[in-house]
Amino acid sequence: MGKESAGEQEFAAVSYRQELREKVIDAIAHTMDLYGVNHSFGQLYGIMYFEDRPMTLEEMKTSMNMSKSNMSYAVRSLTESQMIYKLEEKRERQDLYLAETDFFRTFQNFFGAKLQREIDVMQESLQEVIPELSEIILARATKPEEREEALRDLHKLQHAEQYYQWLQGFVNQLRDGGFYGNAPVEHN
Repeated sequence: MGKESAGEQEFAAVSYRQELREKVIDAIAHTMDLYGVNHSFGQLYGIMYFEDRPMTLEEMKTSMNMSKSNMSYAVRSLTESQMIYKLEEKRERQDLYLAETDFFRTFQNFFGAKLQREIDVMQESLQEVIPELSEIILARATKPEEREEALRDLHKLQHAEQYYQWLQGFVNQLRDGGFYGNAPVEHN
């Protein structure tokens, strides 16, 4: 009576391993939610993270019990963040996708892309606004109070420019892997 057969032990181990995977998948989804990624997209990434093979949209849809339109949106979002990749090969004329499993590279891709978008938006705005603000400051018709306000704004924006130059250097180092000197190397 207290003895389980080898088959029952194997089933219990598989079941327990799957339960452990689900805990990590849920944790991945929660952490991605903290960074503005839809919780279900995080679950999809977590499922794909543990797959040892590429998946089709149909397989993902089935594993997530998600609508086709939501699945397409999730895949597009994860692909844009370079957390999953669309492969060149196809299976039965269906696109195949594979998760990036190196967390260092995932961090690098995800945050590098987000920060670069912030830098691009802000630098474009600063490059447009600073010269026009300078013209207000230099114009003879500008009242002294307005000139003083414009000078304060200009100093704030010049400080912002310094920050975004620094942030660009940070992103460049992130992309080059400069922060991973002590990171463990993945062995395949």
